[in-house]
Amino acid sequence: MAPAGQRPPSGAPDVTMRAAAPWGASQFHGRRQGRRLRQGRLLLIDELLPLLRLALPAPGEVLAPAGLFARPVAEFWLEIGFGAGEHLAAQADMRRDVGIIGCEPYLNGIAGLLARVDALGLDNVRIFTEDARLLLAALPDDCLARVFILFPDPWPKKRHRRRRIVAAATLAELARAMREGAELRLATDHAEYGRWMLAHALRAGAFDWLAERPADWRDRPADWPETRFEAKAKNAGRASLYLRFRRRARAQADREGQVRQKC
Repeated sequence: MAPAGQRPPSGAPDVTMRAAAPWGASQFHGRRQGRRLRQGRLLLIDELLPLLRLALPAPGEVLAPAGLFARPVAEFWLEIGFGAGEHLAAQADMRRDVGIIGCEPYLNGIAGLLARVDALGLDNVRIFTEDARLLLAALPDDCLARVFILFPDPWPKKRHRRRRIVAAATLAELARAMREGAELRLATDHAEYGRWMLAHALRAGAFDWLAERPADWRDRPADWPETRFEAKAKNAGRASLYLRFRRRARAQADREGQVRQKC
């Protein structure tokens, strides 16, 4: 159900809560590399990745996003699981005033993003090659203006649902790291995972769902470039779900959290 003061639009997907993944150290599941990389992309891994790769600070220290980029940027965005990098690179190209951090452990995907960064001459992209949850834990409060989690692995088997990246603990860390008014964008072509995403985001209590009519979650916004996963789903006849949320004012989220605790 929606938190106090927010009712889902008419016709919204029915949502029910299920167990979320626990927070902790790296929980990455999946392949690190697929087919063999071409020589040109191997060269990018060797020469360009070290310039863009983000390292975690020492234990107990906080990462300073402003220090990651060679020039001042207006705000910081984060994409968790950027796939082959087509969406991240397009966003970085459209908004060169923004510094974008991409998280992706899959080497072939990293190589795909590096090729786009090189072709477009982007200097506002940084890459974290491990579990995104490790990075989130190191980010300071109120530092992110926009976050994308697009077409993550749905882990459809019931016994694997605890591996899902969109979970209560992840959303709590995002809420801490996102500034008031920041936007969270989620997408999937897996209907059950879409209901899961919506339920967990609403239950988190820190986010307002921005949908007012069915088209708001059925149609991709104009400033949201298509990913290859979305194109693959479309070709297979599967509809995608696009969810947009705004980080609430902290005082409002705290008040409604207290109300829910009393209920």
